[in-house]
Amino acid sequence: MKLALYLPTFRNHVTVQELADLTDLAEELDFDSVWTLDRIIVPEASDRGEMKYPFGMMEQFPLQMPVMSTGKWFQGWPILPWLAARTEKVRIGMSITDTPYRAPAVFAAECSTIDHLSNGRLNVGVGAGWMPEEFDAASATHLFPRRHAHVRETIEICQGIWSNETFEYHGEFADFGPSGFGHQPVQKPGPPIWFSGLKDPKRSANRVAKYGLKGWIGIQDTPRELTEWRNAIAEELDKLGKSIDDLEMSSMIWFTITDEPTDQTDNRKVSNILVGTADQITEMLIRYKEAGLTMPLLWPPFADVPVSKTLEDLRQLHEEIMPKVHAA
Repeated sequence: MKLALYLPTFRNHVTVQELADLTDLAEELDFDSVWTLDRIIVPEASDRGEMKYPFGMMEQFPLQMPVMSTGKWFQGWPILPWLAARTEKVRIGMSITDTPYRAPAVFAAECSTIDHLSNGRLNVGVGAGWMPEEFDAASATHLFPRRHAHVRETIEICQGIWSNETFEYHGEFADFGPSGFGHQPVQKPGPPIWFSGLKDPKRSANRVAKYGLKGWIGIQDTPRELTEWRNAIAEELDKLGKSIDDLEMSSMIWFTITDEPTDQTDNRKVSNILVGTADQITEMLIRYKEAGLTMPLLWPPFADVPVSKTLEDLRQLHEEIMPKVHAA
């Protein structure tokens, strides 16, 4: 099992120095990767619990974001070049890039540049987005009904630009003649693509198989949910002549080590899955390992846990917990 850090770029207040401290530690502890979050806005309606949909359109969450509209957070995409320059070993990525907010060919070319800045350490995470209010702010209102198709075209354009000196595309969202886009990525045939699919295992499996994607990323999946997703995707991949063993299974999970035991009852997405004592987290990670989770994306909580505490927790995880998980 590999470890990844989900930087708390999305908080009521976060500083560049805090992000730097976390990134430096992830590099020191030989984490596999460091990821940022794509969040354009928090609607003021969220403060009143009046959003159109809950987070990720998942019914377990309220019609309210965990961060206030007046919060001081950072945009995830501009942090990637900074991460490329600050680190030497860890892979970097954004989970998940909402493709309808970006022009596909521009996005593909920018990924190539960041792959060079990081000397071939970029992971590309893509998804459709879920918040109509954010689509409005990104001048992409018209794309909301067709957001899943936009993801497909973005993947096709990325893979085409990354693997051809010149490339043309004629689709629903992009239509351009043969063109060059500068440097192709260091990684061949291009950076690995991770896909976020939170609703439909069949659709996720089809995309993984059709485009040769590297990984699937969920959010707050319990071991039971992870097993259900993995089995469903495996079944669909098998029909398509592909193996689930070639797919990285990851999930963004809130992480904090506590002094006292916590209630880790399976309450779906709102469970305290990796919030508990060191023993509880050890046991849970072993369960995840058995369920097929290849890389948890450790997500510092949105509030109430200072970065200094997360730094301590990450060291304890590395030094005390993971050796037991690996030995299990």
